[in-house]
Amino acid sequence: MILAPMQGLTEVIFRRVYEECFPGAIQLAVSPFLSLTHGNLADAWDKIEDVLPENNIGSIPVIPQILGKEPDEFITLSNRLYDIGYKEINWNMGCPMRKVAAKHRGSGILPYPDEVRAILDAVLPNLKPTLSVKVRLGLKDKEDIFRLIPIFNEYPIASVTVHPRLGRQQYNGHPDLDTFGEILPLFKAPVIYNGDICTGGDARRIRQRFPQVKDLMVGRGVLYRPTLPLDIADPDRDTTNDRQLAAHFIARLVEEILSSFPTDQSKIRKIKEYWCLVWKSLPISEMQAREVLHQEKLTIVEKMIGDLLQ
Repeated sequence: MILAPMQGLTEVIFRRVYEECFPGAIQLAVSPFLSLTHGNLADAWDKIEDVLPENNIGSIPVIPQILGKEPDEFITLSNRLYDIGYKEINWNMGCPMRKVAAKHRGSGILPYPDEVRAILDAVLPNLKPTLSVKVRLGLKDKEDIFRLIPIFNEYPIASVTVHPRLGRQQYNGHPDLDTFGEILPLFKAPVIYNGDICTGGDARRIRQRFPQVKDLMVGRGVLYRPTLPLDIADPDRDTTNDRQLAAHFIARLVEEILSSFPTDQSKIRKIKEYWCLVWKSLPISEMQAREVLHQEKLTIVEKMIGDLLQ
């Protein structure tokens, strides 16, 4: 089971608290992306705290992900990451954010197979770590992936994680499982499935339909229900204490935020980013959850969440 990269959410604080509360439930994580800015590698390197080994002690093991298309900067950052202990780097070719895609980054590079080939040609011979990729079916057209697969198959790519949506869909609609089934046998590299796994049943249906899949990547489903990986591993497990497990996890996450962020406003902002999703694991109403989001004082936010976790 692999934890998906979600900007602002699956950062080291989350990974550390999750491993503490559910040790071994998720075996690996891909980090939120480190972004390359052309000609300004320092920007990416300054933001590397999320994957520094000393910050990840006790955390879910992590593979750093890079967003960018500048070969020289990509090589330099990847090799620095290798030098501090990372043997694999993931290339983000799936980010659907419009501002990112407009610059041929993330899912924005999928319609340009010649660019992808040129980057792989330049990067792979000079890369110390192995390279995996995370993709969507395309930016606006699923034919993008059919043009890219023969290119991927020419290179020693460690694995391909496929989120079977288009970039323009963002997270709307449903994963295109029919197209995923078409492309799965075409890859030489192992394939990891990602997209809309929110219950143990979702995971079992993917496994049954696509037994060739190497692994599953879970994202928002883990925030909606922290015990999701336990459900996937053991469909017959006793769920009697799930509410208490979720409440303890949320309480620990809030504690870590309070001790890690410098100002009341930054603490409130980060707590609310998580609260928008994690409240769904509690037996409370949407109205109760929204009342927390309307508060502007840290002491009130803390008390309201504490009361709801009782």
